[in-house]
Amino acid sequence: MISDQEDIKVQSVSPLYETAPLGGPKQGPFLNACALLETALLPEELLEKMQEIENALGRVREERWGPRLIDLDILTYEGSLINTPTLELPHPRLAERDFVLIPLFDIAPELFISGINKTVHTILLNRDPSPDVKLYMPSGWHEQS
Repeated sequence: MISDQEDIKVQSVSPLYETAPLGGPKQGPFLNACALLETALLPEELLEKMQEIENALGRVREERWGPRLIDLDILTYEGSLINTPTLELPHPRLAERDFVLIPLFDIAPELFISGINKTVHTILLNRDPSPDVKLYMPSGWHEQS
């Protein structure tokens, strides 16, 4: 659905990873991936588009960190530092979460994260790999029917 948006071009998509949930109520595993997008939309406009897609897929916001069908986050936007009530960039917990860093490394290892002032690769070099992030489907999974 992201690639169906006329003002967003999907450049690449990571493999799909299965991970245990962090925080919140007891629930099953999550599937995580990252996508590199090209757009002329402003960050807030992109967030609105992502939320429209979530809503179209049946996302219901009932409980923080609770079960959900879909969760689309903007992790970073061209090095922007943004802190508004609706959007914080880079994503505030990006550097702490292997379920984000590992798929992001797959598509953009040298991506510089403003505010953290490190590349994705450098952040991962300084930590032990998480056994909780397991490859679920290889690259190209999103193109399969």
